[in-house]
Amino acid sequence: MSSNDSFNTLSQLDAAGQTLHYYSLPKAAESLGNLDALPISLKVLLENLLRHEDGTTVTKTDIKAVAEWLTRKSSDQDIEYRPARVLMQDFTGVPAVVDLAAMRDAVAKAGLPANAINPLSSVDLVIDHSVMVDKFGTPAAFEANVKKEMERNKERYEFLRWGQKAFDNFRVVPPGTGICHQVNLEYLAKVAWTSEENGKTFVYPDTLVGTDSHTTMINGLGVLGWGVGGIEAEAAMLGQPISMLIPEVVGFRLEGALQEGVTATDLVLTVTQMLRQHGVVGKFVEFYGPGLKHLPLADRATISNMSPEYGATCGFFPVDEETLRYLRLSGRSEETIARVEAYYKAQNMWGSADNEPEFTSTLSLDMANVVPSLAGPTRPQDRVAVPNLPASFDLFLESQGVAKGDEMGGASLTKADETPSTRVPLEGTGHKLSHGDVVIAAITSCTNTSNPSVMLAAGLVAKKALARGLQRKPWVKSSLAPGSKVVTDYLEAAGLDSYLDELGFDLVGYGCTTCIGNSGPLNDDVAQAIDKGDLVVSSVLSGNRNFEGRIHPQVKANWLASPPLVVAYAIAGTTRVDISTAPLGEDQEGKPVYLKDIWPSSDEINEAMRKVTSDMFKTQYSAVFDGDEHWQALDVPDSETYEWRSDSTYVANPPFFKGIDKPAPEPEDIEGARVLAVLGDTITTDHISPAGAIKADAPAGQYLLEQGVAEADFNSYGSRRGNHEVMMRGTFANIRIKNLMLPGTEGGYTRYLPDGEEMSIYDAAMRYQADKVPLVVLAGKEYGTGSSRDWAAKGTRLLGVKAVIAESYERIHRSNLVGMGVLPLQFSEGESAQSLGLTGEEVLSIRGLSDGIDVGKTLQAVATKPDGSEVQFKVQCRIDTVNEVSYFLSGGILHHVLRELVQKAQ
Repeated sequence: MSSNDSFNTLSQLDAAGQTLHYYSLPKAAESLGNLDALPISLKVLLENLLRHEDGTTVTKTDIKAVAEWLTRKSSDQDIEYRPARVLMQDFTGVPAVVDLAAMRDAVAKAGLPANAINPLSSVDLVIDHSVMVDKFGTPAAFEANVKKEMERNKERYEFLRWGQKAFDNFRVVPPGTGICHQVNLEYLAKVAWTSEENGKTFVYPDTLVGTDSHTTMINGLGVLGWGVGGIEAEAAMLGQPISMLIPEVVGFRLEGALQEGVTATDLVLTVTQMLRQHGVVGKFVEFYGPGLKHLPLADRATISNMSPEYGATCGFFPVDEETLRYLRLSGRSEETIARVEAYYKAQNMWGSADNEPEFTSTLSLDMANVVPSLAGPTRPQDRVAVPNLPASFDLFLESQGVAKGDEMGGASLTKADETPSTRVPLEGTGHKLSHGDVVIAAITSCTNTSNPSVMLAAGLVAKKALARGLQRKPWVKSSLAPGSKVVTDYLEAAGLDSYLDELGFDLVGYGCTTCIGNSGPLNDDVAQAIDKGDLVVSSVLSGNRNFEGRIHPQVKANWLASPPLVVAYAIAGTTRVDISTAPLGEDQEGKPVYLKDIWPSSDEINEAMRKVTSDMFKTQYSAVFDGDEHWQALDVPDSETYEWRSDSTYVANPPFFKGIDKPAPEPEDIEGARVLAVLGDTITTDHISPAGAIKADAPAGQYLLEQGVAEADFNSYGSRRGNHEVMMRGTFANIRIKNLMLPGTEGGYTRYLPDGEEMSIYDAAMRYQADKVPLVVLAGKEYGTGSSRDWAAKGTRLLGVKAVIAESYERIHRSNLVGMGVLPLQFSEGESAQSLGLTGEEVLSIRGLSDGIDVGKTLQAVATKPDGSEVQFKVQCRIDTVNEVSYFLSGGILHHVLRELVQKAQ
C-alpha cells in the first residue's frame, strides 16, 4: 500500500465512527488540473496508480498520463494496474490451481520453499460450472443432479479443497451455492475495499479481475472488474501488475424508461447490438444520463454482464443512491454502506443524473424505444424483435442448406396444420418434430437469474399459463438453474415456484448449466428424430452465449431471451411462428390464448418484488463457505505440495515449467513452419478451447478409453481442464469449427503436409512435433472472441503452434497467447490469408524475431507455395506492452514469475 505519493494526496475521512486513510483525487487535481470531466472508470484507474506509485512500475508520468487523457480522449500510455482481488469459477479455476501447484513443485526443485508460491491478493473461487442438467421436469431433479455432480467431480473437488487449505488468501465457495458473478454481486463485493497497514485502515475502490469473461457483471455495482485469462489472473494473484494501455472510454447515455411489457433482457440485447455496431473492443464503456434513475441495480448488472458480448473490456455504472439501496437489500452492513457513501463522495466519484463526463465517443438510447427481443441464432449481438423471429429462422435454414419445401412450417400451435414441412415422428409419443422446434428451454445463466424482476415475471407467466390450461410442449427440455439460493427463496415467498414446477421448470441446480453447454442429454426420442430428419432445431435460454456448438451438439439454432419469454417459447414449442400475434394454444373452453393474455403487468411484477427481502440474503450467505455434507466429507491431504496421482484423468502435473531454473532461450526466427489450420472470421474461444461433451471417437475420447475410463464417465472437457493430456487433444476440436484447408468439412480436422493426408488436428500436430516442424495458424477477424478460456492458449502452445496470424484479435485471447509464449501476429490493414492467396499448403517463415522483440514491431513473413513461388508480406507483432515483451521472452507470464523468483534466490 505504501506509495511515493509525489502529489501529496494521502488524506483521511471518518465514516461509521472509523478513521479511514485514502489517496485523494481532489488533492491530486491541485497538481494535475481539473479532473471533474474524467470518466469515473478512469478515476478508478487514477486512484490505483496514486496508491501504488513506486517510481518503477508506476511513475509520475503514468499518473499524469491519466489526467492528460482529457486532451485527446485517448492515450498511448502503458500503465501497470493492480486489482484488489481475483474471482474464479471452477472450470477456469482448476487449471489455475493446477498451475500454482505445479509452480510450487518447480520452486521446490529449484531449492526454494514451496510456499514461495502463494496468492498475495484475495482470491475467491466459486464452484458453479460443473452441474449438468441430467434430470429435469421432476421434483427429484435437483438432488439427482447434485449427486451426479459430486460423483463426477469428486477428485477435482478434493483438489480444490486441498488448495483452500494449502494456499493463503484463497477461499472456495462450494458447489450448490450459486453462479460466481451472482455470488460476487450479492455477497463478495464490498464496493469500497479496505486493508490494514502500519496500524492504519486504508480505503479504496473495490476492483478485481476474474477468470470468467462475465466478471464485468460487477460493474453494475460500481465495481471495476473484467475478465482475464486464467494465466493473467494467476500472475495477478502472485503480485504481477496487469499491463494495459489507458483505454478509450465510450459514453452510453441512457434516457427515458422501459415501456410496459419490456424487460431488462430486451434492453441488454438492444445495448449489445448497438455497441457491437459502434465498435468497442478493447475499450471501456461507461453508462450515464437521466435514464439511470429509472434503472434498478439488477438491470444495470444485466447490462454490465454482457460486456464481452458487445466486446468492451467493461460496462461501468457509477456508484450512486441505487448502489446503496442494493447493498442494503442484499444484506450488507450499515458500516459498509456508510463507508461506500463517504468514500465515493469524498473522491468526487459519486454518480448523478447531472454528471456528464467527457468521453472518446458517445451514443445514446431512449429506453422507451426498446421492444421485446431475442438474439441469435449463433451470435449474441444479432438481436431479433419477437415478430421477426420466424423470418430470421428461415434465413438461418437457408444458410444450413435446407431444401425448398422443407424450410416452411414448424410445430403446430393450432389444430390445423397443412403447411408442408419435414416432420419426424417422436417414437412412442404420437408427436412429430420439425425444423425450428424448441427442444431446450432453459432459465439459466448469471445474466438474468440475478435479476428478480425477470425471474418473478417468468413465474407469473407460468402461473397465468396454467390458469388458462396451457402446458409446455412434450418435446421441450425445460429447466430452472438460478444463480443463487436467494432466487428460490423469493420465488417461494411470492408463491410462484410451484407454477414453474408444474410447467416443467423444476430446480435442476445452482450453476451456469445450459449457457455453458452443460445442458445434458436430450430425451432419446427427440435426439433420434433430430438425427433421422437432419433437423435444425432451436433452444431458447436466458443466457449470454449462443455460439456454434456451445449449447448442445444437436441444436444448431440458439436464441437468447428473457426468462418469461423462455417460458412462453416452451409453451409454443417452436420458433417458426410469431408468438406476439399467433395463439400459444387453447384454453379449457377451446378459446385461443395469446402471449398478451399471460404476460404480467408491471404492477404484478412490482407486487411480487416486494417479497424480496434482505433477510433472504443474510440467511443464504451466513455459511456460504461451509458446503453440504458431501463437500465436508471430502478427503483432503494436508501438504504444501500436491501429491499428484499418476492414474488421474482429471488433475495432472503440466509440462509448462520444466527447465525453469535455466535461462530462457533467445528469440529466433520461425523457419519452415507448416499451417495447422486456416480459419475464418469470429473464431471464438469455444471453437479453439475444449468445451462441452467428449466424443468417444475424438482424440480426447480415445485417450480416456485407453486410460480405462468408460464413455459414460467421460464427463465434459470443462470438468477435465486440470488434465493437459485431455485438453490438448480437444484443442481446435469443436464440432462446428471449419478449417478452410478442408472445404465443406466441420470439426477438428486438417491436412498433414506435404502428403495431404486428412486427420485430426491433434494427430497432425503430434506428427509435426515428431518431425520438429513448427506450426502456424491463419485466421480472420475477431480471432478469440468469447470467454476467457486459458486452454485456448495453453492447448495452442502444447500442439506446437509458434504463432497465430489473424486480421484482428479479441483482447483476452491475444493477451493469453502472449502469456503462454505464443506469438500473436496481425496481417497488414486490408490484407488477409485470402487476399494473399494463402491456402495453408505453404511453408511459412517469420523473420525479424532474432533481431529482438519490441511492442508492435513489423516482421517479414514469407510463404513458399508447393510450386516454389513465394508470397512476401508484412505482419505486425501484437505484443502490445513492454511488460508483455518481458513475459514473452521468458516463455510466458508464469514462467516470468518463476524465473524472477529463482534468480532472486541464486
